[in-house]
Amino acid sequence: MTIKSPRSAANNISLVLNTVLGNDRFDRGPVNVGELALEYTRQISPHSHIEQVVARDLPGCEGALVPGDTKPRRWAIMHDRKQNAGRRAYTIAHELGHFVLHRQLVDEDPDFDGGFHCTKEAVEHGAGRDIEKEANEFAANLLMPLDDYRRRIPSDQLAGLDRLGDASDRYGVSLTAATLRWLEYTTTRAMAIASVDGFALWAKSSEAALKSGRFLRTKSDLFELPAASLAISKLSRDESLEGIQQKAGVWFPEPAFEMSMRTDRYDFELTLLHFEGKAPAYQDEDDFQDSYTQFFRLGTRA
Repeated sequence: MTIKSPRSAANNISLVLNTVLGNDRFDRGPVNVGELALEYTRQISPHSHIEQVVARDLPGCEGALVPGDTKPRRWAIMHDRKQNAGRRAYTIAHELGHFVLHRQLVDEDPDFDGGFHCTKEAVEHGAGRDIEKEANEFAANLLMPLDDYRRRIPSDQLAGLDRLGDASDRYGVSLTAATLRWLEYTTTRAMAIASVDGFALWAKSSEAALKSGRFLRTKSDLFELPAASLAISKLSRDESLEGIQQKAGVWFPEPAFEMSMRTDRYDFELTLLHFEGKAPAYQDEDDFQDSYTQFFRLGTRA
């Protein structure tokens, strides 16, 4: 049976790691998720554990959790060999999530007879079946525990791209993943926007920003970035990272502080908007159902 809460499953592992390695374990580096997959699964399932984590050429896939042919089954996690460190860690954590949460489906559902073969969209965006969203939730909680993240950036504090970049280094994930994780818990009004060639790929708002109507519908609508936005302008990389105050009407009918990260390695730009003040107490949830999140378009720091 599928564990009801991927977050609880990941948090249980984090508690074990805290006990063994100490609550300051991230001061010494990110989760070594490859070693964890081998050791943890051997502990919880001695006769049917993950025995290999290997790099492979995986056309059409980012990662896979593959069972052996004989029972009790042994398992392998495969990740595409072209991945950078941040994407590789998240892919392995995603596949570990499938093992912890869903491995029984291999023997129960003919669709999973050959294991779990996860496309880029499944690993990055949780696209497809609900199990992909669950594996993503597991991975995010395992690699970036909220208790540690909140100690680094309290929920009531705004975070610039420099602080979020430090978080991406601390947890061994992409800047995008670190930013989206922060947006999940912050009580400030903030928004992240990913764009290519001046058009938004996706936008994610914090809950406080959503409640005040600060969101973009990128799932069904084509949104062109404002001409004055940093992703369009010719400011230097340092100036874009430092940010500028945008006047009311550039993004929304109120001022916004804007920062942007550009990189030569990826054809992708990440914009972060901060708004002053707090959200209203309530706004209809239906207004926000088109808000769309995608993970891992950037590398470890971009």
